[in-house]
Amino acid sequence: MQEMDPVLSALWHPVALSSSLGDQPISVEVLGVRAAVFRTARGVHALRDLCIHRGVPLSLGKVKGDRLVCAYHGWCYDSDGKCVHIPSLPEGAAIPSKAKTVSYACQEAYGIVWMCVGEPIDPVPTIGTEGLRADFAQVYMGPYEVAAAAPRVVENFLDVSHLMYVHEGLLGDSEHAEINDYRVHEINGALRTDEIEVYQPDPDGRGFGVTTFYTYHIYHPMSVSLTKRIQGSEDVFHLYLFVLPHSKEKSTAFMIMERNYALDEPNETFVSFQDILLEQDRLIVENQKPELLPLDLQAELHLRCDRLSIAYRKLLQNVGVTFGTA
Repeated sequence: MQEMDPVLSALWHPVALSSSLGDQPISVEVLGVRAAVFRTARGVHALRDLCIHRGVPLSLGKVKGDRLVCAYHGWCYDSDGKCVHIPSLPEGAAIPSKAKTVSYACQEAYGIVWMCVGEPIDPVPTIGTEGLRADFAQVYMGPYEVAAAAPRVVENFLDVSHLMYVHEGLLGDSEHAEINDYRVHEINGALRTDEIEVYQPDPDGRGFGVTTFYTYHIYHPMSVSLTKRIQGSEDVFHLYLFVLPHSKEKSTAFMIMERNYALDEPNETFVSFQDILLEQDRLIVENQKPELLPLDLQAELHLRCDRLSIAYRKLLQNVGVTFGTA
């Protein structure tokens, strides 16, 4: 898998919300790799989701102390993937040296559990230069499973001109569909757009329209965000999107919204609104053809409002992403 896509295999991918990982292991899929993710007193860990003995998923087992115990015959694995106890062996008998499984880098950051199937190129997941802001309210949205290639999901998030049609009456108005010209800039390896003006009838689920200014950021192929500034106020809204590529045509989207306004508004207001938007987007991305994102810029027609999509496709091509692309 690392040979298939060395770029994505070296990145941190979100696999679960920290709040959802309790005292039992869970099964996750990252770039076609199945892993059992579990928590001990020492932190979070990830092992190949397969017991070396009889091929049973380790995620069906249980956590006991700092070990993951297979559900079939009780073989115990430490966080490095080494089998340290086989109950059926006589006391004092040596454990076979082949009794081990693959371990993967795993850590928690920003309220999310992250995993890397290769050698991480960064010590922590990248979500921007500053990370989450302590003076903003944060809301976790999803995770949302989508039957589409991860680059398709990311590009849809970056596509401003669909707001007026896919999300008409909420994030856009077809009577105000023109997109002002903007540029995409590279800053310290990340991409950022100029502000893009958008009239929004109901931008966050609270039921009133405003004129907003969008700025998009691309931190790496599966990590992007938008910043929304509301005209005539100090209100600022950030929305981070991290997409987990399971297989070439199946993904999960994790989102974190943060804002400096409506701090007493219940989280459910914003979560239920994002749920509606996600279902509207799902209908589109799950039916796009071809299923894999075309990187050949001659394969589809592009307009100036598509500058960010063009920049994203060029980025994927330049760094060598192949998983989920055509």
